[in-house]
Formats: sequence, C-alpha cells, structure tokens
Amino acid sequence: MKMSLVERGSDGGVAHGFESIRRSILALKTDPLKPRLDQIRKQADDHRSLALVYSSYARKLKLESSKLVRIFAELSRNFSDLMNKPQYRTLFSNDASPADESALRQLEKEVKERIKTTRQVIGDAKESFDNQLKIQKLKDTIFAVNEQLTKAKKQGAFSSLIAAKSIPKSLHCLSMRLMEERIAHPEKYSTEGKPTPPEVEDPNLYHYALFSDNVVAASVVVNSATKNAKEPWKHVFHVVTDKMNLGAMQVMFKLKDYNGAHIEVKAVEDYKFLNSSYVPVLKQLESANLQRFYFENKLENATKDTTNMKFRNPKYLSILNHLRFYLPEMYPKLHKILFLDDDIVVQKDLTGLWKIDMDGKVNGAVETCFGSFHRYAQYMNFSHPLIKAKFNPKACAWAYGMNFFDLDAWRREKCTEEYHYWQNLNENRTLWKLGTLPPGLITYYATTKPLDKSWHVLGLGYNPSISMDEINNAAVVHFNGNMKPWLDIAMAQFKPLWTKYVDYELDFVQACNFGI
Repeated sequence: MKMSLVERGSDGGVAHGFESIRRSILALKTDPLKPRLDQIRKQADDHRSLALVYSSYARKLKLESSKLVRIFAELSRNFSDLMNKPQYRTLFSNDASPADESALRQLEKEVKERIKTTRQVIGDAKESFDNQLKIQKLKDTIFAVNEQLTKAKKQGAFSSLIAAKSIPKSLHCLSMRLMEERIAHPEKYSTEGKPTPPEVEDPNLYHYALFSDNVVAASVVVNSATKNAKEPWKHVFHVVTDKMNLGAMQVMFKLKDYNGAHIEVKAVEDYKFLNSSYVPVLKQLESANLQRFYFENKLENATKDTTNMKFRNPKYLSILNHLRFYLPEMYPKLHKILFLDDDIVVQKDLTGLWKIDMDGKVNGAVETCFGSFHRYAQYMNFSHPLIKAKFNPKACAWAYGMNFFDLDAWRREKCTEEYHYWQNLNENRTLWKLGTLPPGLITYYATTKPLDKSWHVLGLGYNPSISMDEINNAAVVHFNGNMKPWLDIAMAQFKPLWTKYVDYELDFVQACNFGI
C-alpha cells in the first residue's frame, strides 16, 4: 500500500507535496536566523501594543488635549509601517528560503531605535498617568521650594536687621558735629556745678521720661510733644542717654527753647545706683555665655532662628533699654510720669493722660491683643512650671512706647523688686527670650490699666496697611519695627509724619545733609 502511494505520488504529484512540507520543516529547524527574527518581531509587536495602550489611556484622560494621543498613535503606526516595508516582508514569508542576514540586521537596528524612542516617550509621559509619581514629584518640589524660601527668609531677615540697626551717615555726622561744638564751647553746655532747676522735680508739672542714644529721634519726640501741647512751659522732659552721646544731646537741646518746655539731659552713668550689684541685666552682661550669645560674630549663628534673630541684638541687654524699670528711683519726688520711646511722634496734647483715673493700677497702656494674637503665650515660655503656675496664657498683652506710670502705686506694689526677681530667674533665657516687653508683662501683670487705642497707634515701622484715619485720630503714633523713619527703608507714606518735626533749619542738620 505504501509503495503504491509513493508510486502514485510520482504520477499524481501527492508525493511531491509531502516532500515540500518535509523540506520546509527541515529548513525551519536548520535556519539559525529564524529564532532571532521571531524575537525581533515579538519585541516590535509588544512595544506597538504598549504604545496603543498608552494612546487609549491618554485619550480617556484627555491629557494635554490630544498631544499624547497623537504621539503614541504615531509610535504604534511606526512599528506597523516598519514590518510592512517590502525589504522586510520577505523575512516573514512562509517559503523555505533562509532569512537574509543583512536585511535581518537592518530590521533589528530599526526596531531597537523605535523601541528606544518608545521607552523614552513613555518614561517622560509616565508621571501624567501615575498619580503616586505625580504626588511624590509635587512633594519633592514643595520641599525644595520651602528650603529655598527658608534660606531666603533668613538672609532677608539678617539683611533687614543690619539695615535697621546701622547708623545712617547723616545721623553719625550730626552727632559728631554736635560733639565738636560741645568740646569747643564747654561753658555754654555744661551743667556741672549748677543747681537743679526746681521745675525738674516739681510734681505739679507734666513729666516725661525719654531714654535714647539717637539725637535726632529724641529731638523729634520733644519737638512734636511741645508743638502740640496747649501749655508747653508746664512740660518737663527727662532725657537720658549714654556717656558717649551726652555731649551731642546737651548741645541739641540747647540750640532752641522748645516753646518754653523744660529739658533735663543726663547720662546713665549719673545714676550711681545702677550698677551690676543691683541691676540684674548688668550682672548678666558680665556672663561669658551671654556675651558669646550676643557678640559672637558668625552669620550662621545669627541666622539660626529667624523668629528670634532680633533678640540677638545687644540693645536688648543695654541698661538704656532697661531704665524704664527704675523710674521711681530715678525720679523720687515725682508721683506720675509718661514714658515715651524715641521712635514715636506726638500729634496731640497729652495732658489728658494725667486726668485718667488709674484705679490704683501702675501702668496705663494700650492693649494689642486681638483674637489669639498678642497674648501672653506668645511672649513667654508656658512650658516652664513657674510661668505656667503664675500667668494666664490668654491674658492680653499691651504695648511699650507710650506708658503712663503712677509712681506711687509702683512703689506700693514693689514693681522694681518684682522685675528683679523674674530677671534673675531668666539668666539662662528659659522663661522668655529677651527684650523688655516680656518682663514688663510679668512685672505689671494685673496692675495695668487699659487705655483707649486712640492714645497710641502702633505699627508704622512694619505695617503699611494702617489707615490714615486711624493715624490722624491718634495722640501718639509709633514707628515700632525695622523701618524707622530716619532710615532709607522707612515707608514713604508714613515718613512725613516724622520728618515735619525735624529741625532742618539748624545749621548742624543742614551741614550733614540730613533727610537728603
């Protein structure tokens, strides 16, 4: 039977068909390029399908309009077009002829190029499809921007601090010229050997305390107060400065009569009781740790904490800044006194303060709290058991700058002793950072009389949004903040409130080009 089939095949062509199939199978088994060709084709098909999937997903998400859809569709089409090229079509034919190796190599090269392009496009577009990747990338970006922002804030705060605390050339010039005048004519300005004018100790007059080392700022305070006073000859100003600026201050307040007001100019050193054995601040200034904290000249230390950077300014340990806690001892014959900072401007007659019933309180001040802001918790460390036990963290803070003190009530309440007690406890800065407001809040806790806000408007040295109606209605405006009115960085809309009380007509002021 088998023989007949073979023979019949010789005649009828059946045997020839079987032989052809046999040769084809044999060729497949023996052609070494076929597996490689199949692998190339599979890679091309896989990446074509991947491009189609991404194209479909991009179309669904409507990403970047139709941009990604077109890109992935084109990638898929490129693979199809490649396989349909005439020179490569023969590689996939079913005949038994062996694959052309040169054509195979060229195909492999083009497929790899397209695969590389496809993977690159998918990699670049992946974040558009992977939400977790997008979220992580956004987090990384936010973190990097925050780092840059923190660094910029520190550098900006440090630069602002330098700008705020530097002495302008014109102000330095004025102090030097006034001091030169004091040295050239000592007999005109010296008070040595002269009796104290009775007005200086007369409790029936209106007394002001002004502590400053800035000769122009001090003169503006006195100028503005006397020009707006109804009876300026009844007003007495106690100006205290340091020994270095004493001569300049003496000359400045002798150059004009300030509408008949009485002005006493003294140096801190004239008050002999203010020494390190009595004053905690002076004793603490002798500490090596505190000196290192204030005077170590390293930028990285100065900018370590942006929030509390300003407290590294040595002025916060200056005795001139702490004289406000010794008013009853400095002026033992007085009953009441108005304390003024040197960065304020008086706009109205202030004698109404002496008519206010203090209700037995020591300190008359304008409160600054609103909502959760400017409460005691912001000024002192309530994690410390002594602070936590003694004070209410929600108690309302008040402002220094214009404070009316009943010195008799002060002596009765022993406020200076209270200040000493807490200042000694805070030697290591564990109760509050530094400055005079926190110990003031502590010393006059429950002994402060709130005043109407129109007496004292604050913020002209940092807040540009204060309304002019509020300013015009204020008895005293306060340039607290870094943008002091005598600096170039002062806010232009507020500066005229201060400059109109500068004595530009004085020869010394003109010679130093002050305000130009």
